[in-house]
Order: sequence, then C-alpha cells, then structure tokens
Amino acid sequence: MRNKLIPLLFAALACVPALPVVQAATQEPVAAVAAMTAKINLNDADVDTLVRELKGIGPAKAQAIVDYRTQQGAFVSVDELLEVKGIGQATLERIRDRLTVE
Repeated sequence: MRNKLIPLLFAALACVPALPVVQAATQEPVAAVAAMTAKINLNDADVDTLVRELKGIGPAKAQAIVDYRTQQGAFVSVDELLEVKGIGQATLERIRDRLTVE
C-alpha cells in the first residue's frame, strides 16, 4: 500500500506549482474582454486610440473626428459624430455601443 501512495503523493505535489499559471492564464482573457467593452470618450480619445479601438475607423476618419472636435468644440452627443466627414449612419451604428461623450 505504501508503495502506491508515495508516487501518488509526488504526482499530486508536482501539479501544485501549475495552479497559479492556470489561474493567470484564465484572468488575461477577462481583462481583454473588459478592455474591449470599455467605452471610448469622443472628447478625449486621440487618433491612435480611435483607430485601435473602433472597428472600421482608420487613420483618416480618426483624424477627421479629432479635427471636428478641435474646430467645433466637445461633442455633446454620440449622434453628433454624423457631422464628421466620412462618418455615416452605418458606421455610427456599428461603433455606437463603444462610444461615450463625457
């Protein structure tokens, strides 16, 4: 009996250091999902942030958003994005849930 328990004990102990690695690996996707669901403030975001975080917004459209904000002042609502050249209803609807105005 003793001959069977010792290998089992060592096998169980060998698995213990792997637990923190598994836990860390499962926490990374949670952080990634949280970052993906965080809203982008149209009044604070720079060109790089807009391009990186908003699907379908490239450098030219992102720059147009920043230029509009610089010329017209802070956005009052997300719908005001329709006033930016190159942003249409379809684009706005695609990214609306990712945007906020604070």
